[in-house]
Amino acid sequence: MLEAVLTLLAAAWGAAIHQLVPQEQQLYVGVLAFITLGAAYLFQNKTKELSAIGPAVDAAKVTRRPYPVYDISTPEAKKASFKKIIPILIEEACDELEQSYEVRPDEVAWIRKVLDYNVTGGKMNRGLMVVESGISLFGGKATNDDLCRFAVLGWVIEMLQAWLLIADDIMDSSVTRRGQPCWYKVDDLGSAAINDAFLVEMLLFKALRRHFGDRPEYSRLVDLVMETTLQTELGQLLDIKCDTAPLSAFTLDRWTAIVKYKTAFYSFYLPVAMAMVCAGIEDRSEYDAAREILVVMGVYFQAQDDFLDAFGGKEVIGKIGTDIQDKKCGWLFVNAYNGLVDAKDKAYLDKYYGKCKVESKEEKKIKEIYKKIGLEELYQEYEEASYQTIMGLKGSCSQVPWAVFETFLKKVYKRKK
Repeated sequence: MLEAVLTLLAAAWGAAIHQLVPQEQQLYVGVLAFITLGAAYLFQNKTKELSAIGPAVDAAKVTRRPYPVYDISTPEAKKASFKKIIPILIEEACDELEQSYEVRPDEVAWIRKVLDYNVTGGKMNRGLMVVESGISLFGGKATNDDLCRFAVLGWVIEMLQAWLLIADDIMDSSVTRRGQPCWYKVDDLGSAAINDAFLVEMLLFKALRRHFGDRPEYSRLVDLVMETTLQTELGQLLDIKCDTAPLSAFTLDRWTAIVKYKTAFYSFYLPVAMAMVCAGIEDRSEYDAAREILVVMGVYFQAQDDFLDAFGGKEVIGKIGTDIQDKKCGWLFVNAYNGLVDAKDKAYLDKYYGKCKVESKEEKKIKEIYKKIGLEELYQEYEEASYQTIMGLKGSCSQVPWAVFETFLKKVYKRKK
């Protein structure tokens, strides 16, 4: 394509030089034009060369699987269709590792196990929201391939979450995740699971390249994922620094910063922003308006998580709450410690918060303090206020239908697990 354009430009340059440039200067201008067009051609070839730094995927060995029929007729059909995409991504990843990276069959089998165990099995809310957002933004004109690509992006987010959770569970010494042992607890894997987390992170970028590398939105999607990953890791840094910080540093402002960066950006903003990129939205103010709504929603979501960690129960939320044991800067604690407890209860928190085991008498006592000071009622008030704040932002986006945000809100408002 570029060769044809350059040929036309060369002809145009030749005609312009002959008609407009004095004869004694035509040679010099012609040489300059030749150098300019030659540089453009060489840059094109260099760009092609650089884009293949890799090794590149050998299409003869690793082919992109055909997309299945994506049924969106019912909520159940949407979820079933979404689940059909992840086996494709796992098989493509394993094929490429074996064919292009000389990974041995037993190691490929291990990576397949890592992906099966950690990427699948969740509620998939983040991934499904990419599809829902894409459907709304495309106004019912999304093709089957469009729907499947939305789902690929959804699974990219699920893979992002998977590797973050593998690492997070190690750092927090968590026991269970999604009703089963944390990955580092499986077969006494321990800290070796850290490398598995890194592998999952890299494979999500491979999936992104395989399915979007030839599309105009590819670079923006890569930039979006990288930016969101950095934001999330900064949130994790803020969280980790709490391990050595005094309890007096656990303020509501600090909690808000942690959850905004650690949770809100990747769980709420990223799914919608991905769909916006696919829809060709480029207006920065539209992204800013969407982000404002979704960050409020994400902060509220994390307050729910903190509340359920103490009061949800393993049989309801699928994991054992460890926030008190882990000295988490959580919504319940920052509200209790900064103004709600009396001197006696504050001294008890100073003595035992982050220094007691799950289900110990000290942990149970802290939960009793939470109940005594009315944190359950305060949470209900906070939940309603958050809902009203979100609804007050309705209409701030001009290109993203409110239905996108409403779908998200229905999934999280007053959730119990």
